[in-house]
Amino acid sequence: MKKIFLLALSIGCIATSCAQKKAKATDYKVDQQSVEATLKFLSSDELKGRMSGTKELETAGNYLEDIFVKNGVKPYFATFKDTLTNYDKAITYNVVGYLEGTDPELKKEFIVLGAHYDHIGIDKAATTLDSIYNGANDDASGTTAVAEMVNYFGKIKNNKRSILFCFFSGEEEGLLGSRSLAAKLKKQNFNLYAMLEFEMVGVPMKRDILAYVTGWATSNMGDKMNEYAGKKLVGYLDVEMKYQLFRRSDNFSFYNEFHKPSQTVCTFDFENFDYYHHVDDEYENMDLAAMTAFIQQMVPVIDKMVNAPAGDIVVKK
Repeated sequence: MKKIFLLALSIGCIATSCAQKKAKATDYKVDQQSVEATLKFLSSDELKGRMSGTKELETAGNYLEDIFVKNGVKPYFATFKDTLTNYDKAITYNVVGYLEGTDPELKKEFIVLGAHYDHIGIDKAATTLDSIYNGANDDASGTTAVAEMVNYFGKIKNNKRSILFCFFSGEEEGLLGSRSLAAKLKKQNFNLYAMLEFEMVGVPMKRDILAYVTGWATSNMGDKMNEYAGKKLVGYLDVEMKYQLFRRSDNFSFYNEFHKPSQTVCTFDFENFDYYHHVDDEYENMDLAAMTAFIQQMVPVIDKMVNAPAGDIVVKK
């Protein structure tokens, strides 16, 4: 009987070990077809440039809601639609999903993973056949990256901290969506641990780093991301200061309200893509393989960020 018990225990331990191995972030494979499908739909002519306040942006929002539903991610508010408080042209909203943490203490803290899903619409004065600003890189690519994080954490559900997945609208009109949401959360005593925005990650840089992080000097997030990766994955670029990039993405709304680590990761360095706010910012000009590889390398980094000990990522004073 003792031998049978020990054998059963041994088999159980092996099974548990295998299950744990399968759950490792480094074993997870990002599906390039999934990346392709989301990026292609969001940057399609059908969505007419995803301008805030339009039916086309609502169609994009519904698509993103479906990704939440498929992955068992719940609305943070009554619905996934978070109506902006500072946009009076038409009804427009952020799409916000919530995945509760598994740790009794760390789940009280939130990681916000965000990207803006709006763009600048149609050039009504265009004299060429193409008048649609499809916004594939800006920021269908970042939105797709966050959608893939939803796919990962929704399947694995190993996040000790709670995660707020945010698809922002109104970014192109002055960070309106993130400003609205950050202010709303601040009033609710939202416990922000860190916020990371994914912005323009559809083309690779020709540098010795995968991406750069804006606001590098504001916190130790960049250094921690490299520590989690086990290599120099991200770094600082001078273009950040030249173009004031830290203040120009949704991360700044959260930094402004909470003064907690809130930064943007980006691969567009003003040298590797000629079509910023241009009608040729289209799906066909994205490097799908490089984008998938970027997301693949970010998954274990974000996994460790979400599951890091208390106080691991902090602002610099």
